[in-house]
Amino acid sequence: MRSFRRIAALSALLLIAAAPSPVDTQKPVRTDSGAVAGSTDPNGVTAYLGIPFGAPPVGNLRWRPPHPAAHWDGVRDATHFGASCMQTQPGSRLPWTEEFMTQGPISEDCLYLNVWTAAKPGEKQAVMFFIYGGGFTEGSGSVAVYDGAALARKGVIVVNANYRVGPLGFLVHRELTKESEHHSSGNYGLLDQIAALRWIQRNIAAFGGDPANVTIFGQSAGGMSVADLMRSPIAQGLFARAIVESGAGLFPDSLINGGLTFAQREEQGVKYAKSKGAHSLAELRDIPAADFFKNSPGAPGGSGPVTDGWVLTANHPAKEVPVIVGMVSGDAAFVGGFGPPQAPTVANFTATARKTFGDQADAYLKLYNPQSDAEVAGIKSASQTDQARVSIDVWSDEQLKRSGKVYTYYFDRGIPWPAHPEFGAFHSAELPYIFETLHKMDRPWTSVDEKLSEEMSSYWSNFAKSGDPNGAGLAPWRAYAPGNHVTMELGEHSGSIPVAEPAKVEFFVSYFKT
Repeated sequence: MRSFRRIAALSALLLIAAAPSPVDTQKPVRTDSGAVAGSTDPNGVTAYLGIPFGAPPVGNLRWRPPHPAAHWDGVRDATHFGASCMQTQPGSRLPWTEEFMTQGPISEDCLYLNVWTAAKPGEKQAVMFFIYGGGFTEGSGSVAVYDGAALARKGVIVVNANYRVGPLGFLVHRELTKESEHHSSGNYGLLDQIAALRWIQRNIAAFGGDPANVTIFGQSAGGMSVADLMRSPIAQGLFARAIVESGAGLFPDSLINGGLTFAQREEQGVKYAKSKGAHSLAELRDIPAADFFKNSPGAPGGSGPVTDGWVLTANHPAKEVPVIVGMVSGDAAFVGGFGPPQAPTVANFTATARKTFGDQADAYLKLYNPQSDAEVAGIKSASQTDQARVSIDVWSDEQLKRSGKVYTYYFDRGIPWPAHPEFGAFHSAELPYIFETLHKMDRPWTSVDEKLSEEMSSYWSNFAKSGDPNGAGLAPWRAYAPGNHVTMELGEHSGSIPVAEPAKVEFFVSYFKT
């Protein structure tokens, strides 16, 4: 015990020694709302935290597009994160430990962004704007593994921003639509993201960034947001490239919004308001923000973006930006039509296959045909992986017509975790590798993990700088080409792999297109 205490004390001293230097108010950066001063770490990266990019969306501003942030005099201390947006806070939810989850204060006053930069005055570095996941019901720019300091050492500026989630971010309601000059409601979280991107356009040059060279990247709900911003008419011109992690091409929209139309979402919103005892917008806006997150974090009918005719239209623009799109191996468990866990028997597998694939079930069962109950789990997993990778391949085939250049990937490095080896490369596992924040987590990392983190942060930052992820010392990453059906494996060994065996590719391509 004494030995443990000595180690703990030494660790605390080391953490203090490595802490960022105090705020330097002699060299503030001026934004269009006022000057800010951050803190610089020993590696020369300055973090500017908790910068307001919009007025607090409270009172009569609840469920409205973000208004401009108020101006301030003097120099604002930007050494601490602003509050995260209102949400439930479980603290951790395995496999997502505390490092992946929102910690600290939450508030309806939450429109704050964070900037990490090592740029010198006058530089024009590429900018990477990260959008967090969390099912559109939770998440924050202050999550530990999203720290942008290490990625900023690659010669890019990293920015992230809070956006409204749950009912406060995505409630659709007839009266909200009626009061909107755009006859729209429901996409307030996306509007927050767009407001942050507009802030970047106006201000990032003062931090050494190039507003003409912005890459948006996001994971899960953040990846879906990236795909939505790519097609949003009001987000056009705010970014040059995009990276979609575990989002578009993998999960159907119905997973988040219930597959409902805008009118159906409006009706659900009215019912939701009544369930809260509100019969007018004034009463709805008077309800304490925390009450919207009691019992259920989301509004009935889903809490995600909706095609509203303003922020999101039914049609894509003719041209969209180049994109990287991919998944982690653990994502496959969410697809495949197998639904809730069931006993791994041949009978259950066959029945589910017939229900899912209908007229094509016989063809499917020729390709995935367990002969015993012992084989079911492995074959089911292989089927889901093939389906997920082919799904992204099919999405990329269509997206290529608009983006001109698409790169796909498959991440399969399981985070070393002796206590829970069953989680492997779970949904979100790639994030500490991309941000080079492995040290934020207490895991038995190896040289394989350090090497992979260096590779992935380089691929991502190279793409942000030039539109090409390739670079010196990296395994070649081939751009997507129709008919090739290959993807980039990122893991212990990185390189091109087939998305599936040819017959299985042919089956799932046919299935997705019918």
